[in-house]
Amino acid sequence: MAGNVCARLYPCHPRRMALRSGFVSIVGRPNAGKSTLLNALLGQKLAIVTHKPQTTRTRIQGVLELPVRKKAKGDPGRSAAQVVLVDTPGVHKPETQLDKRMMQEVHDALETRDVVVFLVDVTHRLPEVRKPQTSEEFAEARKVRTLGQHRRAMSKAEDDFALQLVKKLDCPVLLVLNKIDALPKSALLPLIAHWSALHTFADVIPISAKKHEGLDLLLDKLVACLPEGQRYFPKDQLTDQPERFLAAEIIREKILLLTGEEVPYATAVVIERYEEPASRKKDKAGRLPVTKITAAIFCERTGQKAILIGKQGTMLKQIGTMARKEIEGLLGTRVFLELFVKVQEEWRASRGFVEDLDWRRQLEQLAETQQRNQKLADARTGVVEGED
Repeated sequence: MAGNVCARLYPCHPRRMALRSGFVSIVGRPNAGKSTLLNALLGQKLAIVTHKPQTTRTRIQGVLELPVRKKAKGDPGRSAAQVVLVDTPGVHKPETQLDKRMMQEVHDALETRDVVVFLVDVTHRLPEVRKPQTSEEFAEARKVRTLGQHRRAMSKAEDDFALQLVKKLDCPVLLVLNKIDALPKSALLPLIAHWSALHTFADVIPISAKKHEGLDLLLDKLVACLPEGQRYFPKDQLTDQPERFLAAEIIREKILLLTGEEVPYATAVVIERYEEPASRKKDKAGRLPVTKITAAIFCERTGQKAILIGKQGTMLKQIGTMARKEIEGLLGTRVFLELFVKVQEEWRASRGFVEDLDWRRQLEQLAETQQRNQKLADARTGVVEGED
């Protein structure tokens, strides 16, 4: 799957009009706009998006089916393709077990990829180029460093950390400069020169994911880099994520939007009950069926629990109302949503708890539970038949 030759040796070229397919991992620093780009390319919301960094905690795969575009004058055309877009958590130096798990998601996405999009937020200021200093001058400069200079130094360190991941790859890496709508065009050339000097990218593409600028060109470049092959998913499948996980993410998004400070970062959502209707058809009265969902919102302290519940339950009700409306749109049913807030002290430092949050682990546990219940039911049936 990741058998493409290194982009630094062989750039991407469009070839004959055969189906192309493969995995495109989108990586970059927190708040670069990775989830916004995923949603924009898919043409619908799949990943939750907020203004807060580290909104995304796991890999999210979105399947984009592209029809063939025939050659025309001034247009080389484009092969039909199935592009599996992989959104990832923001690249950062891990401190807690949750951070480590998020970075593991990034590494996993980079192991199973054909092409990588390295997404850069162009609103981050470039590091200042300073002339050489003596040791005394350097020590004095550190004493009077401004807040802006400190932030730029931290930003450069984060850029360097993210770039190290890219430099280790042996596949085409496209540098995608996002949020160009926030800068004058004259500011782009220094940015392109800065990043191109740090690594030989397969291509450099300026875009605005928010305003959908440059996305057609980006897709053309991605498809040209993908190998010819069969589809990995059925044509009508949007994602590999189960609906119960998407529901949990929607609830978490509303917490991120409605609460501040440490509360949203210390919060996790687990679906404890998910009962789907037997049919999604309307009843005789014209009403949609009901999906019943019970979710636990975990936080780390009783003070955070009080904030999440709010005075007389107002905050929890607001979270539930906003989440329910969006989940109904996702599922195409009515939704009965119950929310409970639970305290799990220092859960971000607990490896076991963090690993249990992974939806893949949850599905495995659910399958094991169903298998045990089926065996018990079969055993009881056998006992009854034996008595007869």
